[in-house]
Amino acid sequence: MAPRNTAPHISDITPEIKNLADICREHDQIDPMLYFRYNVKRGLRDVNGKGVLTGLTEIAEVKSYTIDDDEMIPCDGRLYYRGYDVKDLVKAFTKEHRYGFEETTYLLLFGKLPTEKELKEFNQLLSHYRILPTNFVRDVVLKAPTKEMMNTLSRSILTLYAYDHNADDVSLDNVLRQCLSLIAVTPLLAVYSYHAYEHYKAGGSLVIHQPEPGMGTAETILHLLRDDSKFTKLEAQVLDLCLVLHADHGGGNNSTFTNRVVTSTLTDTYSAMSASLASLKGPRHGGANIKVVGMMDDIKKHVKDLKDDEEISKYLKKILRGKAYDKQGLLYGVGHAVYTISDPRAVLLKSFVERLAIEKGAEEELAFYERVARLAPDAVRDSKNLIRPEIAINVDFYSGFVYRLLGLPEELFTPLFATARMSGWSAHRLEELATGGKIIRPAYKNVIKHAQYVPIKKRDK
Repeated sequence: MAPRNTAPHISDITPEIKNLADICREHDQIDPMLYFRYNVKRGLRDVNGKGVLTGLTEIAEVKSYTIDDDEMIPCDGRLYYRGYDVKDLVKAFTKEHRYGFEETTYLLLFGKLPTEKELKEFNQLLSHYRILPTNFVRDVVLKAPTKEMMNTLSRSILTLYAYDHNADDVSLDNVLRQCLSLIAVTPLLAVYSYHAYEHYKAGGSLVIHQPEPGMGTAETILHLLRDDSKFTKLEAQVLDLCLVLHADHGGGNNSTFTNRVVTSTLTDTYSAMSASLASLKGPRHGGANIKVVGMMDDIKKHVKDLKDDEEISKYLKKILRGKAYDKQGLLYGVGHAVYTISDPRAVLLKSFVERLAIEKGAEEELAFYERVARLAPDAVRDSKNLIRPEIAINVDFYSGFVYRLLGLPEELFTPLFATARMSGWSAHRLEELATGGKIIRPAYKNVIKHAQYVPIKKRDK
């Protein structure tokens, strides 16, 4: 009988790996005081948390303070797309009972609000591009499915490179074509990737719908996702709003900055978008809404009376001490790197959440979210001994709740963020190619002393 194969699996963390990891820990720790000595802006932020200016853009602006006599004064957060307040955009298209994501995408890409004719033609163009190459779903999406949709989405987008006869052409004409195609097909890739996982890994049925001509992005997502393709007007409107609010957030957010850094090398569009997807996947960025719903489930599991402010506050502080939930000491969806008093996206989304909660009979769940949102900032201030009074509830706090009300699986939370942000990434890639001119290359200072080479036989064991 042949000897049994006892070789470790490629995914196993063997004792040898553990030993090597200990060496990494020993040699990869930099003294925190050195960052102060050399005035290093860790995370590209100064000591007050303000981002270091690394570029210019006309695409989006995040406003969280005013300046009076050279003093920064916190204000209610504002988000502008191409100079237009997002609040005004949302108010306009909701009042007219229209979907807003395609109009927002047009604005981000081309810097102007479309006329009715231009918007109609743009919608038709996106519908034209909302098709995948023959057998792409079978040969790429359905192969090697995984629970991590962002990786599957990234793999699919990278594979589209092979189907593009002008993949490496970085002229604006060609890149715009590629961007429009990716904006159109990302919803398909995300939903089909989920269906593949649900069928092959979770044992569910496999249902693949074709996109319907004339449907907007939000409608397409719900149509593709649900077995019966049915959805209400309010469901599509709320999902559309989520897409609008996530479409862009200035050039300084991690995934957009990643896109501009990679674009500055003059690499192809598929590689640039894949890099942004890798950035967005992280729980400190686009994956935060999944952490929010997980945190809220954990609170419900351990707090006996969900209407007791004191009991909830105690548990929130336990989470902040790293003694509960994921032991990271963070309240997800609470606070923001830029916004102080309020996150305008959260404010806008919350107004629609109330209507959707009523339609779904989830008023009690919404009341629980609102209670935590009210108590969490005080818990953070008390636990972290913060002087500043302003701690905003951010958009991630409510977006995961909305997705659950819509019956969307958690595996799709971040891919839906990516579906929206593809518009912003595209706008920034085009702007970087048009006006960037230089490869983005920040500086890192080496702080280890030079060493004399030691022959291998003379090294300490």
